[in-house]
Amino acid sequence: MFEVRNISFSYSQRKILRDVSFVVSPGEAIGIVGENGAGKTTLLKVLATLACPESGSVIMDAQDALSRPLKYRRQLGYLSETPALYDDMTVKAYLEYRAALKGEPDKRIRRRVQEATEMCSIVEYAKTPIRKLSFGLKKRVALADAVLLRPRVLLLDDFLAGLDFGMREAASNIISTVAAFASVIVTGHEIADMAKWTTRFLVLSGGVISSVIPAAGADKEQVVSRVENAIKGAKS
Repeated sequence: MFEVRNISFSYSQRKILRDVSFVVSPGEAIGIVGENGAGKTTLLKVLATLACPESGSVIMDAQDALSRPLKYRRQLGYLSETPALYDDMTVKAYLEYRAALKGEPDKRIRRRVQEATEMCSIVEYAKTPIRKLSFGLKKRVALADAVLLRPRVLLLDDFLAGLDFGMREAASNIISTVAAFASVIVTGHEIADMAKWTTRFLVLSGGVISSVIPAAGADKEQVVSRVENAIKGAKS
């Protein structure tokens, strides 16, 4: 169980997050949505230990994960909105380097890379320099990096942005696969796509969760409509 408790964060005396709390079960994928500036990216940065909250905690295995960041990061996969890749490396070399950097033993690196490339459907590009890949394939490489060590929690910031329909469909299948072993938290604006695999949406507005909308087993068109109306209502 991954539990976020009363996370608050301020930047230059401006309150960005206000007592944000929610729980994500193992095998669950949730979508965090809202207008630009609602605090989505900041929340994921806090959960990824890239920003320090002024109050609150993240509970995993009945312990505050933020107080033990090195152990926590080992169980965490994080993909930022604009991931940095080493364009001159091949896909395989890059992922091997990243696995080693994360502390994976040499004897397991090849297997980890093979699993991640298969999961993200980029096996055929293993020997291709990253600079030659399309935007969508680069995002898949970045996702393969995020899931290399089979994390227990996966954080994806605006992952679907800029992808064409085919790539979004492929991404949805990949995320559904990852949810089999991880709690997945995704931010974004592609509500119709996210509704296909999320169990619920959290609408973030002004740094607080203003609505929680169930999606699992519900009519997807109705879910999308409810989420869009909740975002508009929160904005007004």
